[in-house]
Amino acid sequence: MFAVIKTGGKQYRVVADQELKIEKIEGAVGDIITIGSVLAHGNGDDVTLGAPFVDGASVAAEVVAQGHAKTVIAFKKRRRQNSRRRIGHRQLLTTVRISEILIGGAKPSKAAAAKPAAKAEAAAAPSAAAPLFTAPAGKGDKLVDIKGIGPVAAKQLAEQGITTFKQLAELTEADIAKIDEYMPFSSDQIRDWQGQAKELAK
Repeated sequence: MFAVIKTGGKQYRVVADQELKIEKIEGAVGDIITIGSVLAHGNGDDVTLGAPFVDGASVAAEVVAQGHAKTVIAFKKRRRQNSRRRIGHRQLLTTVRISEILIGGAKPSKAAAAKPAAKAEAAAAPSAAAPLFTAPAGKGDKLVDIKGIGPVAAKQLAEQGITTFKQLAELTEADIAKIDEYMPFSSDQIRDWQGQAKELAK
């Protein structure tokens, strides 16, 4: 039996036990998630089409891993304007394993896996209670003055303890690698911001 699902603005044809990478869905490794946007399902030539979705149909999937896609570089240059801009983007992805294709309003038969190592995972990964860096005392700088940092990115940086131009300017390669691993920013983005921060920090 197969199903055609829609998630993250994309469509996928899936079968039981298939692994695939989709745009990030909230969930810890081992959790069972339900995708309710089923465009069609069938077995052989017997196919049921939705309008646009099939009523009562869903797909249960187990979260296998949370990660990133490869960095995509966007380079923009304006002729005779001495203007060049290089930005990297890493799409957040979730790897899932299709558990069941459910029809008629059925519920998933498989429960989420036990998580005996939850404490170890929490210690290994940073959280809102344990930011990557220690924010300096006093009022932070207006990070949105750096090209490429919008309100959302500025908030994410502040949540991880980066609030000033001086901090960005003084990031080490180890710091940049840490941000690249744990935040949705590439090392190329950080280096671009770092160069601008050095000028603004003067």
